[in-house]
Amino acid sequence: MQISFARRALILSALIGSCALAPTSASAAVTVGNWDAAQQRQVVKDGLMSVPGGSFQGAAPLSAAQANAAMSAVAARIGGQPATGPDAQPVHTVQIAAGPVTVTRFDGLVVDQLGLADVAAHVQSVASGASLNPPAYFGTEVVARYLGLRYDHPSGTDQLELFPSDPITRAEAAWSLAQVAGFGSWTVDGARQTLTQFALPAMSANQKQTLRIAVSRIGYPYVYAGESDTAEPGSWMWGPQAHGGFDCSGFVWRVFKLSGLPWGNKIGGRTAAQMAQEIPHRQRLHVSQLKPGDLLFFGTAHFHSRATEQNVIHTGIYLGDNWVIHSSGQGVYVEPLEGSWLGDSFTWGRRVIF
Repeated sequence: MQISFARRALILSALIGSCALAPTSASAAVTVGNWDAAQQRQVVKDGLMSVPGGSFQGAAPLSAAQANAAMSAVAARIGGQPATGPDAQPVHTVQIAAGPVTVTRFDGLVVDQLGLADVAAHVQSVASGASLNPPAYFGTEVVARYLGLRYDHPSGTDQLELFPSDPITRAEAAWSLAQVAGFGSWTVDGARQTLTQFALPAMSANQKQTLRIAVSRIGYPYVYAGESDTAEPGSWMWGPQAHGGFDCSGFVWRVFKLSGLPWGNKIGGRTAAQMAQEIPHRQRLHVSQLKPGDLLFFGTAHFHSRATEQNVIHTGIYLGDNWVIHSSGQGVYVEPLEGSWLGDSFTWGRRVIF
């Protein structure tokens, strides 16, 4: 694959920040309730959320009633009709029963309201059919994160991240709804067109064992230098980990190394560049040679380049049939290889499962 220098520069710009930058100092004023003040104002203005008691209360958990009200407003927006008033028209609205609204429950609600529940069900069925034992929310999280519904808190504010099972805050819900408000018709159509192609090949027992660990972490947040499911007082390389989650190579490290899989012993380096560099050139894999469980590397390096920390700055795990699971701006999520920014920045692959 030949890519122009200008195109590679754009790719490098896109990759930086998702896997390569060191933490920056966070403002002391950033809190769990106010970090997205602009989006909070937007969704109130757009009628997608209200201001209970005169304050947005961003740190408070979103209630089922508030989630249902938001979905009614989204439905009206999709239908091109006002939510209230004499001109209001009935539109299909997805609603949920009372109870805690977790991140996955909220994401599933939005995906359903956008008319993509069948796509999520397809993704779930494919992963289950491949014997990967995905969590029940795998399909909806794949769709939600493909749509970009989640926010990656910058380094230094990782403590604000949420696990898939955490109650979603009003601030997090506001950010997601602000994204939905900005969708064009092509956004949902594009997700449907892409994700209905989700398919996986037959896999060996070793491949399944590895990828079951990977898919079980769907929706875990992106955390700079993260390699653990939980916050840690001192991580392997960069010190304390403020919240459970993974950076790109930390996700690979978690799946292959910290899980105790025997083929993880073949991986020595912790960063993407180190993992890419520690094999002979003759063992590098082209796209056409990839198999489930292979490591994939991304950056501006060419296939025959020497891997450095500057030209190989992202990594993921191949699921097969053109699909990749990796940790980046949407946390742990799934994307196609060719047909996305991943394909444009692919350098080479590496096999560790035999």
